[in-house]
Amino acid sequence: MIRRLYSPGLVIILAAAVSMPLTATAQVDAAAAEKIFKENDCHKCHHETKAKKGPSLKKISAKYKEKKLDEKEAIKHMTSGKKVKLDDGTEEDHKIIDTKDVNVQTSVAKWMLSH
Repeated sequence: MIRRLYSPGLVIILAAAVSMPLTATAQVDAAAAEKIFKENDCHKCHHETKAKKGPSLKKISAKYKEKKLDEKEAIKHMTSGKKVKLDDGTEEDHKIIDTKDVNVQTSVAKWMLSH
């Protein structure tokens, strides 16, 4: 006699769960990312919606979407210290984020680009 281990309904639920994207792990902890953003003084040059010394996060996000860039490009920008041209026409070295943790960098980049 063959014993059924799983009901057909359970098999369907399991199949659906496996095929769903891992949104829980893919989500960004916005509060933690914003905290790192502020701790690194990014807010001194960037605001969520208004231009300051540098462009707003909304403008940055739109530029990245338009150019089909992702968080990897944002991380390069946050970690390279390259010269940036400011809205007033001057140039300066971009401040480098003070963490080497790629997960933290990715979280901040995704949060920034979500605007």
